[in-house]
Amino acid sequence: MARQFFVGGNFKMNGTKESLTSIIDNLNKAELPSNVEVVIAPPAPYLSLAVAENKQKTVFISSQNVFNKASGAYTGEISPQQLKDLGVHWTLTGHSERRTIIKESDEFIAEKTKFALDSGVSVILCIGETLEERQGGITLEVTARQLDAVSKIVSDWTNIVVAYEPVWAIGTGLAATAQDAQDTHKGIREHLVKTIGAEQAGKVRILYGGSVNGKNAPDFKDKVDVDGFLVGGASLKPEFVDIIKSRL
Repeated sequence: MARQFFVGGNFKMNGTKESLTSIIDNLNKAELPSNVEVVIAPPAPYLSLAVAENKQKTVFISSQNVFNKASGAYTGEISPQQLKDLGVHWTLTGHSERRTIIKESDEFIAEKTKFALDSGVSVILCIGETLEERQGGITLEVTARQLDAVSKIVSDWTNIVVAYEPVWAIGTGLAATAQDAQDTHKGIREHLVKTIGAEQAGKVRILYGGSVNGKNAPDFKDKVDVDGFLVGGASLKPEFVDIIKSRL
């Protein structure tokens, strides 16, 4: 089944008005493939700037976080309704930095994912294992647990993109080999077949996100279950365009 190639850029807590305008200007000037969906996630204060500056029809803006309520006394949080009001129609949920640093649970991430989807915001759902879990041989058990929290309360996965991010490879310079990623993605998809059905599982795009850069992105080209990338540090650099073009 042909799944549209997808490249996400998670800027994390990086950037200024000047630098982010420059990054988006670089994307605007690039000849991007028309068949690649690109989603960039700047820090929350710059979401409006990104929406205003983006001129590419295949590039969309995402939040890095969202809350599971529409409004109320939730200091520091952002609702999907507010995102849509800004012209933002994507959000990340479950990134490992929020799981580990902010201590978000599988269940809370699932609730946020469901509320975003119910509110009309598409989701990049991040999953992945730590180095200890990988060394313990329980990678697929961990990713299954993280996915199951969502599949228990979300039946329609049309607007979910899954991002597999081995925690040990994020920002460390370490990266799973393309074959490692393929093997894990295949296991993730096989698990989804059991929980959401073969038809949906076959359509869900599964991204790889672990120190992806312009140099190693082409290595994943022939891996049938790697449907794109969620890029961290390299999304802040000109090589992000090379990653977007890596399947040409």
